[in-house]
Amino acid sequence: MANNNKSFVWHPFTQMKTANKPLNIVKARNVTLTADDGKEYIDANSSWWVNVHGHGNEYIAKAIQDQFEKVDHVLLAGVTHPKAEELAERIIEILPSHFQKVFFSDDGSTAVEVALKMVFQFWHNQGKPKRRIVALEGAYHGDTFGAMSIGQRGYFNQPFEHLFFDVDFLEFPSKEKESEILKSAKKLFETNEIAGLIVEPLVQGSAGMRMYSVEFLDALVGLAQDNNVLVIYDEIMTGWYRTGELFAMNHGHSKPDIVCLSKGLTGGVLPLGLTVATDKIYEAFLDDLKIKALLHGHSYTGNPLACAAACASLDLFAQPHTNLNVKRIVEKHKLFLEKIKDHGALTEVRMQGTIIAFELRTEKESSYFSSIRDEAYSFFLENGILLRPLGNILFLNPPYCISDNELDYCYRKMEEFMDKLL
Repeated sequence: MANNNKSFVWHPFTQMKTANKPLNIVKARNVTLTADDGKEYIDANSSWWVNVHGHGNEYIAKAIQDQFEKVDHVLLAGVTHPKAEELAERIIEILPSHFQKVFFSDDGSTAVEVALKMVFQFWHNQGKPKRRIVALEGAYHGDTFGAMSIGQRGYFNQPFEHLFFDVDFLEFPSKEKESEILKSAKKLFETNEIAGLIVEPLVQGSAGMRMYSVEFLDALVGLAQDNNVLVIYDEIMTGWYRTGELFAMNHGHSKPDIVCLSKGLTGGVLPLGLTVATDKIYEAFLDDLKIKALLHGHSYTGNPLACAAACASLDLFAQPHTNLNVKRIVEKHKLFLEKIKDHGALTEVRMQGTIIAFELRTEKESSYFSSIRDEAYSFFLENGILLRPLGNILFLNPPYCISDNELDYCYRKMEEFMDKLL
């Protein structure tokens, strides 16, 4: 029974000593969150970027209920069920044709862990000692130990760095540095020691919605694959139309060997992660020796309810109204970007697909720990908008069902907050 005077919840990414009382949400529908005091909030960041179709979607709810009445859960080791088979087949159908095998896990971090294990064991099974990974500075791939190892050092991870494996980091590919970074990457790849390259394609989410060119991505992946380096795309955030295409990889010519999927996969309703690989990778695990199998799994791997939610989410992605809504949001973001781009409070405004990010001018460098974050968070809450600034980076990536009026309200309040800073 809940204690009204004390919460027993330890909140993520929160300094519990200094944090304000958390917002208590008791109802969610479409883009609207309702608190226990009756106040309503626009969920402007899709609840950590997952709730792409809006809250309380009846189509997804019915799919989960129907599945519960058939199979609620069953292990996936040596067992299968119809929804896992359906989901895997449908994922393969919408990805580039060289993807052939789907490995199930629980969330984005574990999807990345699986990808790393696939890469390392791919070379190990062939007796080839390739043990180094290349990643981009500023990356965020999750909070499990492998994922932290390939992410930005410092920040959240200092207490654990002595436990990380070594990673070769390339500078973030700002336009003026692309050529230089590609030269550095080429030198690394030509050592024949690099097992894999991992990137968030086109947009680094937690680094502040930093964006880079598809031309650079194509060139980097081409260099890696020319030198027999396996490529992982972390599309956990960039997938499901966030960049304007179903997957960020669809913007370019080069394709990865492995892709990690989660977040919007289930419409943000249930946790589920997928790591999708080529036959080339899968076949490296086939052997008479059981020890060469991918010996990885989770209790809830391929949970039928989550698979049902994902299949329903795929149905919604395939509906014309989803694509029309994505295009509508993209066009409205473009118009607002043009209006706001020269605002004195901004260092930069940038967008990719349904993501628009506002980098606020500060006396110091951009940082997740910028003091402006708390001021912005409070301002938007007071004005009925829930978003989580990344330090001095404010951004919108709303559910696709957001109305024009709701978007316009968010834009007005964004401009109002920036006016206050001048």
